[in-house]
Amino acid sequence: MKYGFWLPIFGGWLRNVENENMPPTFDYAKEVIQSAEKWGYDTTLIAELYLNDVKGPEADALEAWSTAAGLAAVTEKIEIMTAVRPVFHNPAVTAKMAANIDHISNGRFTLNVVSGWWEGEAKQYGGDFTAHDERYDRTTEFLEILKGLWSEETFSYHGKFYNLEETKLSPKPVQKPNPTLYAGGESNKGKQVISSLCDAYVMHGHTVEEAKQKIADMKVRRQETGREALQSFGMAAYVICRDTEEEAQEELKRITTVKDASGYAGFKDFTSKSELEQQIQLQDYSVSNRGLRPNLVGTPEQIAKQILAYEEVGVDLLLLQCSPQLEELERFSKQVMPKVEELRKATTNIK
Repeated sequence: MKYGFWLPIFGGWLRNVENENMPPTFDYAKEVIQSAEKWGYDTTLIAELYLNDVKGPEADALEAWSTAAGLAAVTEKIEIMTAVRPVFHNPAVTAKMAANIDHISNGRFTLNVVSGWWEGEAKQYGGDFTAHDERYDRTTEFLEILKGLWSEETFSYHGKFYNLEETKLSPKPVQKPNPTLYAGGESNKGKQVISSLCDAYVMHGHTVEEAKQKIADMKVRRQETGREALQSFGMAAYVICRDTEEEAQEELKRITTVKDASGYAGFKDFTSKSELEQQIQLQDYSVSNRGLRPNLVGTPEQIAKQILAYEEVGVDLLLLQCSPQLEELERFSKQVMPKVEELRKATTNIK
C-alpha cells in the first residue's frame, strides 16, 4: 500500500467546521508536504477548483498548478499529482506546462484528469461546460493531444474541440513515455475513456465491497482495450485515528452534524451533473470526496485492519484527508503505518 494525501488548499475538508487550523496558504501547504515527505508519504493530490468547494465560494482557495510548481521546487521524493480539467485548459499549453513541472520535480509530476462537474464555477471562470458525455468527448481529445505532444517530434491534431498544426514540444517530460495519467469516473462513458487512455484509476471513498467490484470491472475494461494493466487503483479516504473507538466516534459525530449550508454550494451540481453509482446523502457530503465511506475511523489497529482489507481487493494507494492535517498526518504515519506492517507480517506468518 502506498500512502498519499490531498493537499490542504481549501482550509480544511469539513463542511461543518469553520476553522480547522489549516489555513489555505502556500506556506502551510509547503509545511505539510515537506513534513509528509519525511514521514514516508508517497503522493500528494492537488485538487483544481477556482472556487472553494469545502468552505464556500467566498472563501480562499489555492490555485493548483502554480502551487504544484512551487512545491516541486522545494521537495525531493514525493509524487505531485495535480488535477487538470479540460474545460478550463488549452491542451497544448497544458502539455508544455506539465513537461516543465516534470523537469522541475525531476520526474515526480503526474496528472489527475477531471472532466468537471461544477457548472456554477464554470460560468464564473469561463469554462465551456457542456453535457456529461460531451465533457468526456472533450477529455478524450485532450488526452490524445497530451500524449501525442509528449511522444512525437511534431504533432498535428484535428478534432471537434481542438486543432493543432505541426506542433513541437521540447523538452519532453522526464517520465517516459509520459507522466502518469490518473483519472476517476463512475459513468460508463467515463470508465470507457479512462480504460482506453489513462494509466491509473482513482476513486472516491467506497466500502471494501464497492471498491472490489469497481476494480474488477476496470480490470476487465482495460483488458478489452488490449493495453497493459492499469498501474494503480487509488481511493480517497478520511481518517479519524484516536486512542479509543469511543473518542473516534465522538469526533465522527462532531464533524457530520450539518450546521451551515455555505460549504454545500456545489452539492446540487456534484450530485446532478455527475453520473454517480451510489446515491450521495448530505451527511456523506459533510466530508469531501465521500471520505467517510471507507470507515477509516477508530484505533490504529482498527484502521490498519481496514486498510489491509482494501489492499486485499486491489486498492494500492490511499489518498487521505484528515483534520487538522499536519497533526493527523503525523499521527497516521507513526501509529497506523507501522501497525499495517505489523499486522501484514503476522498474517503472512500464519499463512
